[in-house]
Amino acid sequence: MIKLFASDLDGTLLNATHMVDPVIVSALRTVTKSGAHFAVATGRTMRSPNDFGFHGVGIEAVCSNGSIILDRDGNTIYHSDVDKGVLEEMLRTFPQVCFECVGLDRTYVTGSPQDQLAGFVATGAIEKVKMAAMRIRRRQMQADCVHNQSVSDVLSHSICKINARVSDPSLDGELKDFLSSHADKVVNAPFSPVMFEITNVGVDKGAALAWLASYFGYSADEVAVYGDGGNDIAMLQRFTHAYATSNGSDAAKLAAGNVIGSCAFHAVPRHMVKTVREQGSVSSPNADAGKGSGYVRID
Repeated sequence: MIKLFASDLDGTLLNATHMVDPVIVSALRTVTKSGAHFAVATGRTMRSPNDFGFHGVGIEAVCSNGSIILDRDGNTIYHSDVDKGVLEEMLRTFPQVCFECVGLDRTYVTGSPQDQLAGFVATGAIEKVKMAAMRIRRRQMQADCVHNQSVSDVLSHSICKINARVSDPSLDGELKDFLSSHADKVVNAPFSPVMFEITNVGVDKGAALAWLASYFGYSADEVAVYGDGGNDIAMLQRFTHAYATSNGSDAAKLAAGNVIGSCAFHAVPRHMVKTVREQGSVSSPNADAGKGSGYVRID
């Protein structure tokens, strides 16, 4: 019996244009009307479960790679702060890097808006920004950001996640070495190799969803998760009912053990609706869908 469904966004729940559409909204309403919960599980910053087109659906949000959890009313019910000693040392050691430091209310950026955008251009991520959905996301991100923040400015807030894009290979290596030397305090789990996504050690989508399941009184066997990439691995490995999209990475498919169709064809919404209809309301029994060896494609 699945009582909590959770999905990554890009490459998983969202369609091929990285947007929420009526098919996705309808599926989520079917899930929540059955009595089950649905949670977005994303590396993105969300200030409300209504962000990105989910308005009025009634979902939870596990965001910033699991360092912040919002309930369906937008209240922060869990957060994990990055160690301030490591944060200060990193900001002072790498003043040339534009860090996006995600707080509970705003994102505090150590550079200017131009510095922030330059990171996208230099790493090639600007190609994605040209897409309609990504342009919308950039506007939302800029509205959330406070720029030109000093080290003391950043340290005056609870910081749950740090994002950065470093195009210089030497500087990229130095930052990775720094993070490796502080692996007892922080972890870097980016969705793309051109990015840094830094959180407190032990923070990931899987751990956050386990916390959320416990918050609702559910066991791990009552959770189903969906993902496609690097920052989904811990989540996919943690739960028995784990599914990767066919467009996902080989690592995600192996971690999940089960493969469904492509995000371009609404594989995740379709799979959730099928599961809900087969099991009925959340008070009804559900067959164990467990994982096999390697991975199995599910259509």
